[in-house]
Amino acid sequence: MTDQIKEIVYSRDSIEFVTVAVQYCAFLENFEEITESELTDKLTKILPLLYLKASLVPETDSVNDEETEITVTEDIYNHISSKLYNVYVNNDTYLEVFLQDMKYSETPISASISEDLTDIYQDTKNFITVFERGITENMNDALYVCMENFKTYWGQKLVNVLRALHSLKYSADPDAFGDEDIEPNDAEELW
Repeated sequence: MTDQIKEIVYSRDSIEFVTVAVQYCAFLENFEEITESELTDKLTKILPLLYLKASLVPETDSVNDEETEITVTEDIYNHISSKLYNVYVNNDTYLEVFLQDMKYSETPISASISEDLTDIYQDTKNFITVFERGITENMNDALYVCMENFKTYWGQKLVNVLRALHSLKYSADPDAFGDEDIEPNDAEELW
């Protein structure tokens, strides 16, 4: 069993995913003075790579009974989210069309670029923190949890926020999502 786990954990695809996840997390933790267009440019390059590398990770199963450690605290989450929001303040809200609840909703559902990016950060950072410690069974379980969350949660967030970022990057209109007067609570006005 241990050899099979090592084969998965230390596979080229797993290591490449770890590498991109580390770059993504480090970028969000360390950017300082940056314009919206610079941040958008960087994210529209790293997010597709993160998605691709996550989709190539080999399947694995959990081997420990304990849940994997969660290292991203609410304070860390809020710090990253607010840094992102401060850059995207005028364009942070976008219309979400791929939620299950959307088919039952008569009003548009809005999403937040900063929150979606931070949700991706949270899962990948929790994963790489455990992975970097080098305990094979824990690395395997962190990989398993991260990949399950990718399939059910943050993978969809990634492609959704990438759609919004793509629109920001390539739109001829500098206020791609509307003007500053639209509040997130006024989502119905976006239609």
